[in-house]
Amino acid sequence: MTRFGVLGAGRIGQVHARAIAATPGAVMTAIADPLEAAAQAAVDAYGGEIRTLDAIIDAGDVDAVVICTPTDTHADLIERAARAGKAIFCEKPIDLDLARVRACLGVVEETGATLMLGFNRRYDPDFMALKAIVDGGRIGPVETVTITSRDPGPPPGEYITRSGGMFRDMTIHDFDIARWMLGEEPESVLAVASNLVDPEIGALGDIDTATVILRTATGKQTVIQNSRRAAYGYDQRIEVAGALGAASAQNQHTARIEVATAEGFQRPPLQDFFMTRYAEAYAAEIAEFTTALAAGRPPRTGGHDGLMALALADAAVRSVAEGRAVAMAEIMG
Repeated sequence: MTRFGVLGAGRIGQVHARAIAATPGAVMTAIADPLEAAAQAAVDAYGGEIRTLDAIIDAGDVDAVVICTPTDTHADLIERAARAGKAIFCEKPIDLDLARVRACLGVVEETGATLMLGFNRRYDPDFMALKAIVDGGRIGPVETVTITSRDPGPPPGEYITRSGGMFRDMTIHDFDIARWMLGEEPESVLAVASNLVDPEIGALGDIDTATVILRTATGKQTVIQNSRRAAYGYDQRIEVAGALGAASAQNQHTARIEVATAEGFQRPPLQDFFMTRYAEAYAAEIAEFTTALAAGRPPRTGGHDGLMALALADAAVRSVAEGRAVAMAEIMG
């Protein structure tokens, strides 16, 4: 039985606490949050007790911590938990600075700690099924991957100022999915970006609309399209084309029905929030972490995945700023 301590009882902390309570082989031991009411709500719903963050990291009855605190605390908490002998699940990103991520991963390696990064989309049932088709060879060797990711609407301005920018906050998920589906590391990144959704986002120094092209050394390509606006719901699609055909994962609707009348075909609206669209993925990633710990194997998404996704985001930022394709060798050094 893996005994969990959750650091942070905000929205994502509550999601992970729920998943822990529902996962065989996992138990919620403690949760910490500066807002006692948030921590108490998690304890009331999912068990365990309220403790301080320091007490959870140092506790002898906690085997693993789930880090759901603000991004600028992640690297420090990973290092502290690793040195305390804890297994670590951390929401992405590890940090917004590549050098800091490398230093943090050095501590993880030095201590031999288990680290899983919360790239939840890899655990979405539809995306996992698509990956299985690709890996099974049904569409032949991969040639192109097309990823569409559009939010229903932009986040508030105060979030924009601390997010690290659209590429590091939103597109980072798509960079991870691209690496996963391609089966190769991208060699170059070309990105173009605009402000078409909300002038405030531009005034705050960020973008809200982007297209990114990734190319591997063998010529495989990925096109990522992002927007902070989709009037029709949360748009999440992937298509993989290969030498023998293509396979795709389509959008999820609020119900899987279709009505046909003389007026045409009608379907329910799309899911309109990431917490509902990826509810199964959030549960599955905690189950994967628990299973990996019990089996003594590395989780399927680790620190290297976090490093590479952030590096791709940095390359995209530089590509937009300089108006050119950026070789990953420039970023990785």
